[in-house]
Amino acid sequence: MSRAGKPLSSAAAPCHDAPMADSQVDETGTDFAVAAYREEGQWVAAPLPVRAADSLQTLVHALRQQPGEAGSIGLVSVAEDFFVAVRVLGEEERLLLSDVTAAQDWPIAREVLDHLDLPMPEGEDLEEVQPAGDLAIFEDLGLPPMEVVALCEDLELYPDEVLGSIATRLGFGVEFEQAVDQEAG
Repeated sequence: MSRAGKPLSSAAAPCHDAPMADSQVDETGTDFAVAAYREEGQWVAAPLPVRAADSLQTLVHALRQQPGEAGSIGLVSVAEDFFVAVRVLGEEERLLLSDVTAAQDWPIAREVLDHLDLPMPEGEDLEEVQPAGDLAIFEDLGLPPMEVVALCEDLELYPDEVLGSIATRLGFGVEFEQAVDQEAG
């Protein structure tokens, strides 16, 4: 269940005509998916199979399988365009979508908006980058919501750079970079 109490749907939206950033991403556009969790007081970050980001439900399921003492965090970069962050602790799910306009083209972004009961962006909402979801997702770990917003709205940064900054601020920057490199290699 999410903080809104809405269960994740069991059906993923089809991805027939999703744009592709390059030939190294799969049909969902996933650049990488990384899980992070604390074990024996230390951060651990590990790549998730790219298919773990096929849908929001699959991602949440994969995060629930991680052994973290205090839940787990999933960081997914899609098409070098936007990211999804998920934090799972017990039955609680906290979601962050870096840019609502991504929901126009990408199924996982639409699923996040649906899960949050937010409408699809239209009109003027399509003209600017705007994050959606739980902006305080990492506040208890030392990253205030205003900094999350600033990172999401920085058009000079690619999603991997934003996620790297978030990971560094949370204390697992080196582990995150190693997991991303491991997935790429």
